Amino acid sequence: MAPLKLEAMEKKRTKKRKWDVAPDEQKIQYQIGNTVGEFSHILECWDHQTFKIVVIKVVRSLHKQRANVEIEVLECLAKNGRGGSRCVKILDSFNYGNHLCIVFEKLGPSLFEFLQGDKYCPFLVNLVQEIGRQILESVAYVHELGLIHTYLEPKNIRFVYSEYLKIPDYKWDSQTEMYFRCLPKSSAIIKLIGFGNTARENQDHSYSITTRNYRAPEVILGLEWNYPSDLWSVGCILGEALFQKNEDLEHLAMMERVLGPLPERMIQNSNVRQDLQGTCLNWPEGAVSENLVFQNAKYFYKDLNDLLHGLLEFDPSERLTARQALKHPFFKNPT
Repeated sequence: MAPLKLEAMEKKRTKKRKWDVAPDEQKIQYQIGNTVGEFSHILECWDHQTFKIVVIKVVRSLHKQRANVEIEVLECLAKNGRGGSRCVKILDSFNYGNHLCIVFEKLGPSLFEFLQGDKYCPFLVNLVQEIGRQILESVAYVHELGLIHTYLEPKNIRFVYSEYLKIPDYKWDSQTEMYFRCLPKSSAIIKLIGFGNTARENQDHSYSITTRNYRAPEVILGLEWNYPSDLWSVGCILGEALFQKNEDLEHLAMMERVLGPLPERMIQNSNVRQDLQGTCLNWPEGAVSENLVFQNAKYFYKDLNDLLHGLLEFDPSERLTARQALKHPFFKNPT
């Protein structure tokens, strides 16, 4: 009989606790400790073979096909090696009942969780440089293997380690209370995760991709998308989610308010052009557009502003590639 890999699933519902006494290692390799984050199907487990904590993603049978794609992509990233350290490492995969389980190295909090825990305090520009550089290195590596991530967002970017430093942060509006901001402790900062929706260059690209706030205009317009859509997402991440709207027309209208009119060619080829008037969108009644990021970037950091505009070009053919973005002065000039 093949050895069982995972301890009884019922234990995942127990409260946070220390690891139990090691079970029979001939039957169980991974012992469930806690659920991770907001998702009950992501488990933190103890590996009795390596004596390390790992993370196991449990995928229901309904989504096994997508999970198999994720495993194939992760194995491809690991096999090619170069630059692979910027992407999460797959350690194992196995079936448990009707579920498929994927075992990953344990990483620290996501970029979203880190910002949320720090009360969305903006990063210092030198940290934006380092995080941006590592994100673009990861994306360049993925693209050079003929892969498109398609779901780049702060929740799919994780810090390698959980340790951080707290430094004083004096605010002009408080004379009595001391504030602190958090900074990652290690220079090995981030890795990409979330490869379950990764697409290949030569497959059908007609479906919608990416979480709303990070979705490129060509995707919203129903046009063909490719590698440049990932770079639009990177621009939104570095610009602190510039376009936070819940409806397509309002989303596009905000883009126009910040970046200027959409190219006529994109509108004419769009499958939603009946909702558009020339190159000027109908601004939805009651919609509000505020964008302080570009104003601040323009005033304080000319290079950052220029980089964001290069990543947020409407026309995908005019958008910076990951390698081009890495050569931008923003990553060369000291701050």
